[in-house]
Amino acid sequence: MTDTITTTTTQGVILTDVAAAKVKSLMANEGRDDLVLRIAVQPGGCSGLRYQLELDDRSFDGDVVTEFSGVKVAVDKMSAPYLSGAEIDFADTISSQGFTIDNPNAQSSCACGDSFH
Repeated sequence: MTDTITTTTTQGVILTDVAAAKVKSLMANEGRDDLVLRIAVQPGGCSGLRYQLELDDRSFDGDVVTEFSGVKVAVDKMSAPYLSGAEIDFADTISSQGFTIDNPNAQSSCACGDSFH
């Protein structure tokens, strides 16, 4: 018997159900349902690039918008190549709380976990 390994190439970002629920909760706290979760990569941090996540009501030419569990996620055209296949989750444990990004494109990250290369 031979084991088969299947790999899937995913375009764009992936938002987990837990993260989508947290985003919905944040939008409800704002009293808005017209916002998108905007994820971008910007220069900065110890390793050269850092993530930026924000609730946004703007739309830009070239945005890649995907919907997960009723939450729209927007990635600008410059950030899209850096975030292809990245999974955004939300952790709520005793030791940490916040959004986490598992990015297969990151070659390395800094010790503080705030930036990547």
